[in-house]
Amino acid sequence: MKEFEIQPDFDHLDQESKYLVHKAKEATAHSYAPYSKFHVGAALILQDGTVVTGANQENAAYPLCMCAERVALYAAAAMHPGKRIVKMAIVAHKKNHKELVPAASCGACRQVMTEFEERQKVPMEVVMMVAENQWVKCASAESLLPFLFTKDNLDSPSK
Repeated sequence: MKEFEIQPDFDHLDQESKYLVHKAKEATAHSYAPYSKFHVGAALILQDGTVVTGANQENAAYPLCMCAERVALYAAAAMHPGKRIVKMAIVAHKKNHKELVPAASCGACRQVMTEFEERQKVPMEVVMMVAENQWVKCASAESLLPFLFTKDNLDSPSK
């Protein structure tokens, strides 16, 4: 797979991606978004076929909010330690709307996603809507965050 594959519409996604998008859309029902009214869901599939979902959780003090991607990733790490993440789908819609809208992961989520990839030493695919009904499949989370910050940045140089 190339770094990115743009699919012209939902029907062109592979079956596993469609299934994860559906599970991510279901997860938006658990979103708590009274401030932004922007409901985000994420679904990831583990190496054994287990699906873990997450939804964004807002707080009046915005820095305390948690994005759906990180909710799903942290839940997977807590409930299924050591299991590799194969693929993640992210979707969003506005309050009281069923139609999905384009939504790309924020920088903080991209950083966390790449660290999960680094920990498992294998890339995970990422699927998300990037334009009106246009979907992107990324070969890895790292492709979403070039020049990422890693543990190597924290190591002090040898003298």
